[in-house]
Amino acid sequence: MSETAKKVIVGMSGGVDSSVSAWLLQQQGYQVEGLFMKNWEEDDGEEYCTAAADLADAQAVCDKLGIELHTVNFGCEYWDNVFELFLAEYKAGRTPNPDILCNKEIKFKAFLEFAAEDLGADYIATGHYVRRADVDGKSRLLRGLDSNKDQSYFLYTLSHEQIAQSLFRSANWKNRRCVDC
Repeated sequence: MSETAKKVIVGMSGGVDSSVSAWLLQQQGYQVEGLFMKNWEEDDGEEYCTAAADLADAQAVCDKLGIELHTVNFGCEYWDNVFELFLAEYKAGRTPNPDILCNKEIKFKAFLEFAAEDLGADYIATGHYVRRADVDGKSRLLRGLDSNKDQSYFLYTLSHEQIAQSLFRSANWKNRRCVDC
């Protein structure tokens, strides 16, 4: 099977970066499907961006691209592996970064495992603005070409194996162009 004929599950947030990543991978010939992760149980009566609104945006993009969108609720995993740890660290006088914890435990662990085991994915992809390179047989993260948008810091805890199973497409350009999906 050629590299580009492989199945990629893109973590779809409903935002521009993940949408562009899905489009780019599709243009490169990958078999692309989307996955929307609900990681928090919010009170839908509040006035803020809800998971339902994000899901609707992700679904609209997937419909436009002609790809399937799966949904999964990682709320329990987020609570146990991100939120509780954040509270414990904060109580101990430290200030952890919940984005780094979420990437490590949810996006590149729970999502990666779900995509491979339940959806048969060869890779996952996200809209993170980083690059990946294989050096001496190990997959490594590189900064995005535009240092103002680089997100490699938020992924520094990922293992070589997690990086090897992940594709990042949006960071290969210095000036990202807007795609009318």
